[in-house]
Amino acid sequence: MTIGAPAPRELAAFYATLLGGEVTASEPARPGEPEQAGWAQVRAGGRTLNFEYERCWSAPVWPARPGQQLASQHLDLYVADLAAASAWALECGARLAEEQPQEDVRVFFDPAGHPFCLFT
Repeated sequence: MTIGAPAPRELAAFYATLLGGEVTASEPARPGEPEQAGWAQVRAGGRTLNFEYERCWSAPVWPARPGQQLASQHLDLYVADLAAASAWALECGARLAEEQPQEDVRVFFDPAGHPFCLFT
């Protein structure tokens, strides 16, 4: 999976920490791009996530609202202990969404504003 972001190398570092993985590849911005551009890859738990620079980034709105940027996909992450995993996500720099859809799910936003869910 490849995730677009305004600062992909920073977002890769967030997910590597959150997931207990590592940044396995990282490339700087190309000539003419802002310093925060570039590309990075994270491997964690046998999975690979890629992060690439998105020039026209607009953070999605969750829950969806007419006329605003939609979150067309998001990560659902299984956790054994929702309370501990939620505390870890906050410590890593995630932000808890105001609206929570279910008792056994927690919706967060990563530093770029992508929603992701922790569930049991």
